[in-house]
Amino acid sequence: MSRVVKRHWMGNPGTGLPRRDRQGCTYEAYVPDLLVGRSITLNGDVAADVADAEAAIAKLNVTATTLVDSEALARLLLRAEAVASSRIEGFEIGPRRLIRAEAARVLNHVSGDITADEVLGNIEAMAWAVETLAARDAVTVEGIREVHQRLLKGTRHEEYGGVLRTEQNWIGGSNYNPCSATFIPSPFENVEELLSDVCAFCNEDSLPAIVQAALAHAQFETIHPFVDGNGRTGRALIQVILRRRGLAPRVMPPISLTLATRSDDYVAGLTATRYRGPVSSSAANEGLNHWIATFAAATTKSVLDATTFEGRVAGIQDAWRTRIGKFRADSAVDRLIRVLPGAPIVTVAGAADLIGRSFQQTNEAIERLMGANVLKQVTVGRRNRAFEAIELIDAFTELERQLASPESDTLKSPPIRPVPYRRVT
Repeated sequence: MSRVVKRHWMGNPGTGLPRRDRQGCTYEAYVPDLLVGRSITLNGDVAADVADAEAAIAKLNVTATTLVDSEALARLLLRAEAVASSRIEGFEIGPRRLIRAEAARVLNHVSGDITADEVLGNIEAMAWAVETLAARDAVTVEGIREVHQRLLKGTRHEEYGGVLRTEQNWIGGSNYNPCSATFIPSPFENVEELLSDVCAFCNEDSLPAIVQAALAHAQFETIHPFVDGNGRTGRALIQVILRRRGLAPRVMPPISLTLATRSDDYVAGLTATRYRGPVSSSAANEGLNHWIATFAAATTKSVLDATTFEGRVAGIQDAWRTRIGKFRADSAVDRLIRVLPGAPIVTVAGAADLIGRSFQQTNEAIERLMGANVLKQVTVGRRNRAFEAIELIDAFTELERQLASPESDTLKSPPIRPVPYRRVT
């Protein structure tokens, strides 16, 4: 049975803080039911939403035409998912700024952009989770801790990376006490048991993958096992489950892009799973169904947006081919066109590694792409040459702007959250 644990927070009158921040209080920390062994009953309309979401992801993975020749779109959508997950946490950064910081990192150059570096850490952590953790025999507490450690590496909270919390945390209200918090997770002594249960649940296969991902994510956020970075780690867990269950073997739908726009629905859905009382109660069943329906609908919408974006990228590549003129299939030029969606800014050496061609062949191909206005030279650091595909970066910017619009069209409805500005031409 889910329950609350009453604890007392000792005030600290000698801190010089405002009264509301230095006061003590009695607070209630929420302890959820375990997931393993729980009976989950889906309402008819929710079951239909889940089926639609799973069918959409499966179709995306089969019909994504850009992926016939490369994994470029898969990398780009994984990047979109990681960036959106960061945005939910409050990291606001445009695609061009992020991509240039990434190029600086490849060149072992210090970007000096702290926000970009934290978002890049999220991209790398999510990529590792999807490619490595999802391929392991089982999801474990140690594996999740490693995702978290990678997420916080190089940030101001690096010392907490992979470390389960040993103190009470809370969401909302004051930074100094939980007295006015909107939600207070379990006491720290319950964290390891609850997280072990989430991992065991992730290793089952009795529920549809969408249901499993939705519930595991909600439970993880309810536990809030780390001092910082819980949301980003929990959203990486969604993608791990979808990959492990074989639903998304090639392309990950950028679910966080949709959730970032529907933030009120996202928070309300998570809150609905935090019922009090017996797991067999109507409140428990209604709460879980509310969240699963919200998650499934967001997933279906993210697949639709990913499919639209894939078509846009393919159109850009076709336009490039027309502008460039004749070239041999599987030539350096051909290979560059295929990999650029996943790496919109490259150096000659980096591009040579990506396409498996010599430095000279790659340099010649880049020169040809520059002549066709596919690539533009930029400077990374003081003197390092790099080349960016402006049209792809603009398309990624438009994707973020589009998905921040309730009607997926900024001309019809303005973005409801911060988004990158369009490039002035």
